[in-house]
Amino acid sequence: MSESSVSEVQHMSVAAAFAGMRGASAVTFRAGCPECRGSFELAAGALRLAIGASSRTTFYSFTCPDCGSSVRKPAGERIVELLTGGGVRTLRLHSTL
Repeated sequence: MSESSVSEVQHMSVAAAFAGMRGASAVTFRAGCPECRGSFELAAGALRLAIGASSRTTFYSFTCPDCGSSVRKPAGERIVELLTGGGVRTLRLHSTL
């Protein structure tokens, strides 16, 4: 592989990487539960992403398949990019001013 093609791959966005995968197998995400310490894979449909006005109000959530706990974790820019690119349903939170 040439140096220029390696550079192109390194700068590919998640959206571009997933663009051709519409008919491919389902995307799964590794997650962990802080309550029971379980580690598992979740399909995009098992996760929810909420995007707020700040990093404090942007998070993803899911229900632990092992213990049933409701889990909420902060989502930085990279996590938001991966989750939205992988088909996770997203809710945009609006501030009330």
